[in-house]
Amino acid sequence: MTSGRTDEDQQAIRSASRERHIPEADFQAAARGEAPDIEPRGTTPASNQDTIVILDFGSQYSRLIARRIREQNVYCEILPHDTSWARLKGLHAKGFVLSGGPASVYQPEAPRCASEVFTGGVPVLAICYGMQLLADTMGGVVTASDHREYGPAKLHVCAEAAIFTDVPDSSRVWMSHGDRVETLPPGFYSIGATDNSPFAAVTNDRGAVGLQFHPEVMHTACGSTIVANFVHRVCGCGKSWTSDAFVEDTMASLRAQIGGEQVLCALSGGVDSAVVATLIARAVGDQLVCVFVDNGLLRRDEAKQLLQVFDRHIGARLVYVDATDRFLAHLRGIVDPEEKRRVIGEEFIRVFEVEARKLGDIKFLAQGTLYPDVIESTSHDTAHAAVKIKTHHNVGGLPKDLQFSLVEPLRYLFKDEVRRVGLALALPESMIWRQPFPGPGLAVRVIGEITQERLDVLRAADHIVVSEIKKAGLYRDIWQSFAVLTPLQSVGVMGDYRTYGYVVAIRAVSSEDAMTADWARIPHEVLAGISNRIVNEIAEVNRVVYDISSKPPATIEWE
Repeated sequence: MTSGRTDEDQQAIRSASRERHIPEADFQAAARGEAPDIEPRGTTPASNQDTIVILDFGSQYSRLIARRIREQNVYCEILPHDTSWARLKGLHAKGFVLSGGPASVYQPEAPRCASEVFTGGVPVLAICYGMQLLADTMGGVVTASDHREYGPAKLHVCAEAAIFTDVPDSSRVWMSHGDRVETLPPGFYSIGATDNSPFAAVTNDRGAVGLQFHPEVMHTACGSTIVANFVHRVCGCGKSWTSDAFVEDTMASLRAQIGGEQVLCALSGGVDSAVVATLIARAVGDQLVCVFVDNGLLRRDEAKQLLQVFDRHIGARLVYVDATDRFLAHLRGIVDPEEKRRVIGEEFIRVFEVEARKLGDIKFLAQGTLYPDVIESTSHDTAHAAVKIKTHHNVGGLPKDLQFSLVEPLRYLFKDEVRRVGLALALPESMIWRQPFPGPGLAVRVIGEITQERLDVLRAADHIVVSEIKKAGLYRDIWQSFAVLTPLQSVGVMGDYRTYGYVVAIRAVSSEDAMTADWARIPHEVLAGISNRIVNEIAEVNRVVYDISSKPPATIEWE
């Protein structure tokens, strides 16, 4: 098989790439259609899935790209742009996606990726900054644009290409760029243009595609079709990333990881830990011991409800630990939210270590860590150049002297994927569709110092919020709905008396995976009902406010 490039094309690319330090041998191999030797695969789901690797250059949309790919039943991972080629080739990727980003490729410190991404014979979808990097690396010219494009634009398809199969000749796309490709690299040609971008979409005959627009956002009319075309038609990925396949593969990997050892599973009452417990129970049976720690930071009647559901549907050994006094003692006087999370994460582990000693020699601790937890905590698995938003107690809040090896079977899943796995495992829908609850519990919804009195006030308010949301039939439509006890007090009047009470905030958001969120448009009569009940049923509260902040700039939780 030949590359289809002319000798002039090859020479132009070779000349340009010497300046970019791309080895000559790589271009010779790429020209012959050969890829470098592949190292053994890693231990992520990429080990037995057709995999797309997303290289993150700092885009706010990188997580959305991942969601769009997984919607096509194709597995993908997000990795930092400067991930070594040794690690990348070990994933056996069927394709690479280069995200957008805020930098300009002609800046001295512009982020780049391993040169082999462009020369390894694997298809590449380069978006926005990624397209500019592709053009710059392969011998094109990128400059600052005289006409920046931010917002909607009309894309005109001007040539046939697999990426545009079933895409109309003219459609709406979403632009967000200040630079543009002025001259295409040798071997590339335009397949789509807008009024301001003659090279809005480009390709070559080796599976490299550059898009100046963002196919991953909902504002691009045919974005899902374009993503599907790339992963299925260009990369040749199958549709093997399914809940049933995940269950089968995960149970096998759990047996291999755990062997004959015992494993503790931290139960929280949420769908994440329930799915983890069920997977491990079915994989290794009575080697699993579940531990439910009541840290005094749970919602009303939560412990009782969890014990009932666990007994009916999971059936593994369960140890119940009431550690309320221990947690509240360690949290006394702490107001900094990061310190709260650190203390709670450490105390959880200390409690588990105590229980493990009672049970004998236990090597493993299982947790319901999800992919967004990993991303937001900026662990070594994700874009380490990103700014840490907050520590998740089961990712960044763990003590350095952890006595267990971690088992995290959901570490690469988004929340909606966890729910689908729960359905595949036949868990009850009341558990599967339970709204997310933060690992640190009510500690991050009591703003400021945590006391028993403030927790009691918040529990009562939160119970009213959730009850009224369910009564209105909105519970499944809202990602999270809860109350926040602020540190503020305000003057009020009840009857003929002056009051000075707490201010409670209602927080409700719509989201797909918690990476971004918008405040929920709850009907005014529902909000009025919530407010009326809170101020009438909770003597310590005289004012209720509704948070209308989106994420970003705010986070979903207040702390």
